[in-house]
Amino acid sequence: MDDTLIFLGIESSCDDTAAALVTGGRRILASVVHGQAALHAGFGGVVPEIAARAHAERLDLAVEQALAQAGVALRDVAAVAVTAGPGLIGGVMAGVMCAKGIAAGAGLPLVGVNHLAGHALTPRLTDGIGFPYLMLLVSGGHCQFLRVDGPEDFARLGGTIDDAPGEAFDKLAKLLALPQPGGPSVEAEAATGDPDRFALPRPLLDRPGCDMSFSGLKTAALRLRDGLIADQGGLRQRDRADLCAAFQHAVAEVLAEKSRRALAAHPVPVLAVAGGVAANRTVRAALEQVARDAGARFLAPPLALCTDNGAMIAWAGAERFALGHRDGMDLAARPRWPLDGNAAPMLGGGKKGAKA
Repeated sequence: MDDTLIFLGIESSCDDTAAALVTGGRRILASVVHGQAALHAGFGGVVPEIAARAHAERLDLAVEQALAQAGVALRDVAAVAVTAGPGLIGGVMAGVMCAKGIAAGAGLPLVGVNHLAGHALTPRLTDGIGFPYLMLLVSGGHCQFLRVDGPEDFARLGGTIDDAPGEAFDKLAKLLALPQPGGPSVEAEAATGDPDRFALPRPLLDRPGCDMSFSGLKTAALRLRDGLIADQGGLRQRDRADLCAAFQHAVAEVLAEKSRRALAAHPVPVLAVAGGVAANRTVRAALEQVARDAGARFLAPPLALCTDNGAMIAWAGAERFALGHRDGMDLAARPRWPLDGNAAPMLGGGKKGAKA
């Protein structure tokens, strides 16, 4: 790949409006992300219609800001890469239409990118690692193990059959009246808690393979909360902290054991992790230990590149561009788009849909 080529990346699959400029030499020239937390705060989760409208209002501004930060003009850009799925369809459509307009107006090639490929290829952007490697994608909308053998060669080893871990953290936070997003709130509360006070299940650990489930863990936490309220007439701060610690510990143990199985079945030099849940210190420590035990390198990109961003889309687009891929004005937005087309569909997908 030509190190001097510049790629514009546009991301709008959920509630982050993002644009970035990245070179073929792995330099991030600019990265702009406009979050929508304030818009959805009163609803306990992301409202797709609100998210789509916000994307439509902010995408051109994000692109303009990224170009200004990088000090480049559209004429300096080699191609426009955009998330074409999977995700909330209204947001994906807003991003695809924006990218089509820019590509058509500036006469630039258009490259559609799978959002999950953006996450899965991020370690190549940040650390320049080679193939193959194992990627654990763990966030609010996704949870799956991928063996990455090339820019478009992904094998899914397992995934969640219901809720993703980030979604489970959000639901626990809602049960305990903690602020959203739930992951950071639960982690902060768990810092003073006793993870051994409450016995929570480790779903699917008694079954072989790398599939996971987190819905039952959430239900068990709900029953514990209700039992405490019934016995005491309310929930004490200590109860909340201990419940958060136990929940976090259970998620970490499940992810660690499944990672151990994935590495045992598919020995590779690197275990990489991406997604918002990768920022959780307890989860990260458990995964680091698994990698050490397997003699593999553990790699977690900086948090800004673990969560949704335009730089990962620009880089994934650059990788596709180098393989000769170009898309036309008929590029479609897709709510579902599996990376591994040969894998059987997962049994569920949580409230955010079976996108993976």
